[in-house]
Amino acid sequence: MIFQYEKERVYAKDKSGHLLAEITFPQNGGRADINHTFVDPSLRGQGIADKLVRAALQQIAEAEKQPFATCPYVVKWFEEHPEELNALFPAP
Repeated sequence: MIFQYEKERVYAKDKSGHLLAEITFPQNGGRADINHTFVDPSLRGQGIADKLVRAALQQIAEAEKQPFATCPYVVKWFEEHPEELNALFPAP
């Protein structure tokens, strides 16, 4: 799956333009709220949401912002991957 990148969004569409996967992370000041994750039901269980989170975090790090999560999937991801989160966003 090839992701497309926008300033506050990573997503993928099929050849007909149907949205297959998406994560959004609006930025406000020095922070980015990862507030929405979607994976088409036909693709669930394949690790797509995990890849979306990692892509979003990389983009947020490159923008020198700090992430926080209001999307339930991402809240859980943060809890399960603290070492990866700390590697990208070390505490000052």
